[in-house]
Amino acid sequence: MKINGKTSLEISNCIRAMVQKGDLLPNDSLPPVRELAARLDVNRNTVAAAYQRLTKAGVAITQGRLGTTICAPPQAGEQEGLSPETALVDLAHGNPNPQLLPELAGLLAECLPKPFLYGEDTILPDLRQWGLDWFKPDCPPNHELELTHGAVDAIERLAVAHLVPGDPVAVEDPCFLGTINALRLAGMQTVGVEIDDAGMRPESLEAALDKGVRAVLVTPRAHNPTGCSLSKRRADALKRILAAHPTVLIIVDDHFALLAETPYHSIIPATTARWALIRSASKGLGPDLRLAFVACDPATADRLRTRLAPGMTWVSHILQALVGACLASKDVRKRLDNARGEYARRRDELRTALQAQGIEVSPATGGFNVWVPLPRDAKEVAYALAKKGWLVRLGSAFEVQSPAQAIRVTVSKLQGGQAQRFAEDLKSSLACRP
Repeated sequence: MKINGKTSLEISNCIRAMVQKGDLLPNDSLPPVRELAARLDVNRNTVAAAYQRLTKAGVAITQGRLGTTICAPPQAGEQEGLSPETALVDLAHGNPNPQLLPELAGLLAECLPKPFLYGEDTILPDLRQWGLDWFKPDCPPNHELELTHGAVDAIERLAVAHLVPGDPVAVEDPCFLGTINALRLAGMQTVGVEIDDAGMRPESLEAALDKGVRAVLVTPRAHNPTGCSLSKRRADALKRILAAHPTVLIIVDDHFALLAETPYHSIIPATTARWALIRSASKGLGPDLRLAFVACDPATADRLRTRLAPGMTWVSHILQALVGACLASKDVRKRLDNARGEYARRRDELRTALQAQGIEVSPATGGFNVWVPLPRDAKEVAYALAKKGWLVRLGSAFEVQSPAQAIRVTVSKLQGGQAQRFAEDLKSSLACRP
């Protein structure tokens, strides 16, 4: 191994170049600090500093007595909407139903704004006022409003703005695919917090905080994949716990707010210094309108603006104008109300059909999905369902620490009679053995 250099920067750059050339591969071990220092005739602290640089850059990982090894490049895990092309009935996609989304063609022609240039206000005045009014009842006073390209983009920007690679972040377990991917690619360490029908379990959150998590990410309504929502009692319990940790960043991902069926209950205590509440437009208006409102404390708003600065500096004003036109349209609001009721009806239809077959289902108070815990290996059940014509998402895609022996079923496109047939096929799939 031909590592050379006399300074920590030279040594770390040499190792990075070897990784890029393929001379060092993932899981290859680097020489012990003492050994490499003797070989290069430098101080051991110089080599230790070089290894620290590599760790911060995500090139290597130091594991105490196990030494320092080269990391595999970060990769996204499973993603929503990327089901394989198949003749199966796709209940794994996690998407809204296109037929329940608003028609945009007419709105687009009417709402296009004037051209905007660098240095102008980054948020359209009407959209800013709409967002401020929407958040005012649910946020601490003196909050500010920013926009991002969707809820997952907001989570990634908030994490990178406030945290450093390796910082532990408490999340629900199971957790949304997009959240897991965003935190993984940002180099964060996810710490799973157990949930039940009312959301995060207080004792599990306390345990995560005792481990030193630097941030807590909570889904207050329509949790994906389970569909649970925070009750007021549970939200108050979490708020009391978080009040004792004022320096922990709190991110509230209220992604389903436009279609939410339950009231919003805040977990953000007055003592918290850094917080953000995210509400996305894409669940109700469609993935193409990937815009999220972010209400947050002033310091966090400044950091979000800094994170936007290297790119376009703002979310497209054309996109903003179209979202604003949708939110101001009585017709679109009626379609949102219809979609909210339709998704609830389809969830209830599938849950009723499954329960009639003796299959227990987690209660859901929002979202597109039904979470089905299984008494046997989920892969075997999913394979048996595929042979009967159904594609579902394995619960393992959402697990953080605890194994998720379950399947997630997206109901948004369920057609008449499919819920009953799926329930019957799931029962027979549970009974059969490979």
